[in-house]
Amino acid sequence: MRSSLVIVSAFFLLAGVSVSAAPSKDKTSTTTTSSMSTTTTTVSATTTAEVGKPAPTFTLKDTQGKSHNLADYKGKTVVLEWLNFDCPFVKKHYESGNMPKLQAAEVAKGTVWLSVVSSAKGKQGYFEPKEMDARREKEKGKQSAILYDTDGKVGKAYGAKTTPHMYVIDKNGLLAYRGGIDDKATTDLEDVATAKNYVTAATEDLRAGRKIATNDTKPYGCGVKYE
Repeated sequence: MRSSLVIVSAFFLLAGVSVSAAPSKDKTSTTTTSSMSTTTTTVSATTTAEVGKPAPTFTLKDTQGKSHNLADYKGKTVVLEWLNFDCPFVKKHYESGNMPKLQAAEVAKGTVWLSVVSSAKGKQGYFEPKEMDARREKEKGKQSAILYDTDGKVGKAYGAKTTPHMYVIDKNGLLAYRGGIDDKATTDLEDVATAKNYVTAATEDLRAGRKIATNDTKPYGCGVKYE
């Protein structure tokens, strides 16, 4: 009888240890999910970015922690700009004033301009929110928001290869243009003045109800710094 009691006691003691360990595991899991919530993304898994077809939908957070769902902007033209402030090709368009000028002009006409950062944490182009906002101010950025895509899911769904890599989505949610910002694949600021800007041409065609003359070009710039 004494032996049986010892065995039963040992059983419950072990069971108690097992049960007490389970909440600890759940707590760790919950904490991890919460800490990642600012960097996780939601993107449609059944679509890829193809001109003339629905643009992949996504939800990403900006530097203020606000979520942006592409579907919420249906009825408006949307420009997506893949961004890395430290890339020489990106610097060309910001230091010359070309990108901020284009952003401001489009936003004033009702376009939603979203700059997407797909650089993984610790890689070139990634900055914590406060520093990202400081860089935006320094570069005089006029985009509607800068969005974090640190796991790269949205960038890969769109096939974003370079910074900058540009996409224009029409009011019906269809991808209308993808490719380079212009036809001068250099880092020379002087080339901006004589370049043909494909993004401007695409948005002007959309506003005029015309078929976009050039809707797919080769992007140029630094490779996106995916994880």
